[in-house]
Amino acid sequence: MRILGLDYGSKRIGVAICDELGITAYGITTITRRNRKQLLEALSEIIKKYGVEKIVVGYPIRLDGTAGIQCEKVDTFSKVLETSFLLPVIKWDETLTTKEAEDILFQANVRRKKRKSVVDQLAATLILKGYMASLKYEVNIP
Repeated sequence: MRILGLDYGSKRIGVAICDELGITAYGITTITRRNRKQLLEALSEIIKKYGVEKIVVGYPIRLDGTAGIQCEKVDTFSKVLETSFLLPVIKWDETLTTKEAEDILFQANVRRKKRKSVVDQLAATLILKGYMASLKYEVNIP
């Protein structure tokens, strides 16, 4: 099953995809938001190209465990995705993934300009990897 991972931001959306076997995830692009139509068209192309069956969107829960204003925006965005693409949309805790992505890129000596262009993709990859790891530990109890 191909799963799409999204790091939703007000200006940019990082996009990651898992491989066909659901073993690994990798960043594929960052979409700069101009308007809803442009964003949905870009996502539609990706969904068709990779045969996506499920979407995971980072859900920015605060460190104290409460949902903030950004969570409301992700809720709205998730509903738009479900309605537009008729795919299941899972909201996944993304607490500190952007910070972790920035740290990884900094430690890898990626230049500041390049970091800005890939940090959202890496954050989307971390969100997707977290979700995929949870699937491996699910226990089905009859």
